[in-house]
Parts: sequence; C-alpha cells; structure tokens
Amino acid sequence: MNTFTDKILQFVNKYYIDPIIYDSGYNPVNTLTWALILGACVFGVIKLLDRMKVEVDERFIFSIIPFVLAGSSLRVLEDANVFSAPLKYLFITPNIYFVVFVVTLACLVVSKKLYDLDVVGDWKKTFAAAGGLWFLSNLYALLYFEDIVRPDALVMILVIGTLVAFSIYGLARWQGIGLITDRLNFTILWVHLMDASSTFIGIDMLGYYEKHVVPAYLIDLTGTALVMYPLKLAIFIPVIYVLDSQFNDSEESISLRTFVKMVIIVLGLSPATRNTLRMALGI
Repeated sequence: MNTFTDKILQFVNKYYIDPIIYDSGYNPVNTLTWALILGACVFGVIKLLDRMKVEVDERFIFSIIPFVLAGSSLRVLEDANVFSAPLKYLFITPNIYFVVFVVTLACLVVSKKLYDLDVVGDWKKTFAAAGGLWFLSNLYALLYFEDIVRPDALVMILVIGTLVAFSIYGLARWQGIGLITDRLNFTILWVHLMDASSTFIGIDMLGYYEKHVVPAYLIDLTGTALVMYPLKLAIFIPVIYVLDSQFNDSEESISLRTFVKMVIIVLGLSPATRNTLRMALGI
C-alpha cells in the first residue's frame, strides 16, 4: 500500500506540483487536466453570471480586458522574482487564474452594488476602470523593479501582429467575408495573432522557448515559430465559423457563444501580454 501511495505522490509531484514550484511549463498530463478544469469552470462561471444577472455582451467582454492585462502583468511580476516563496506560487499557472478570478469577481460585485445604490451610472465602466487601475499599478511596479531593455521587441510584436491581423481583415472585407470582419471575431484573431507574434519574436529572435506542449512540438518539427501564424488561423477561423453557424437558434445559445468567444480572447490576450512585457523588460 505504501508503494502504491508513493507512486501516486511521485506522479502528482512530477506532473502537477513540480511544474508549479519550478515554473517548468506544461506537460501532456497537466495540459489535459487544466483543459478539463477550464471547461468545467466555464460552465460554472456562466451559471454565476446568470445568477448575478450579468449579460455577457460585447461591452462586458471589453470591460474584462483590463483584468486580463492586469493578470498578465501580475504574472510578469512573478517572472521578475518580485515575490518570494511560498507567495510566488500563487502567481504561477494555474494558481494565478484563480487569484485573478477572485479579484475580478470582487470588483464585479462591488461595481454592480455601486450601480444598485445609484452611486455610479454605468457599472461596466466602473468595472473596467477598476481593472485598468490594477493594470496600471502592476505596470508601475514592474517599471520600479525593472527597466525597459528591449523596446524593439515591444514594437515588433505590436506592429507585426497588427499588420498580419489587418491584412486578413482587409482581404476578408474585400471578399465580403463577414465572419472575419465582425468586431468580436476580428478581436479573437487579432489577440491570437499578437500571441503568435510574441512567440515568433521570442523564440526565433531572442532565444526564449515554448512551454506549451502542442506549439512546442510543432515549432520543433518545423524549426521555426512562424508556424504559430497558420496554426492560430487553422484553429480559430473554424472555431469562429462553428460558433456563429451553430449557436444562434436561441437566446441561451447566443449567450453561450458570446461567453466562449470571451474565453478565447482571454486565452490569446493573456499570453500575448505576458510574453510582450517579459521581452520588453528583458526577463
């Protein structure tokens, strides 16, 4: 029995605990686990927002973006060794997602309460402002502890990602492909192309490495992180098509579609922001 228990503990340490303690990235086991947990959390958050009578629309999604930026910049503070153990473990994936979720939920509750008390006229603006203030505070802390040593990386990521995204937008508009020119759908492609650009610049030009299992495999296979561009398009254009063509027969399915798009934006913007800040600061 002790041998069996020891094997279980070794398995947990190897695939779950050690990657957090040593920030060594992802492996097939924890990748699948976090994906399953994310899926369960998505439905849990949908129920929670419904209970709070929060409509998941475009304005709500864009009000969430400052919190994504705040969470990513908080992760970079950990990368910069601002926090010591054991506190630092709270700000390593996946723990940081729960920390950011709790803070975001608290800000949402307070914003809605202020609206109910007629203290503010638009709770979504108040909510977004709270996230923006958090993000700016994190940036101030980062610039206090670190210097911008690679502004060229910041510029290249922003310019290349934006050029690729708007080139696709222009082509789609010329061909009359409304699927791509829809504002929310284009935002999905834009943030993920920014993520692709940060990966390309970081790996091919600055010597960083990919921590995620599938992208790392494809980069090793092709010998370049440029593969991230077609990979992102090959994944998310079909996903957007399925969401827009299949989830439109009821108010509930439309709400679910919008929420899933929000999750996809978060999953693209979060690593893009973290990668960009890390490279700009030379971390």
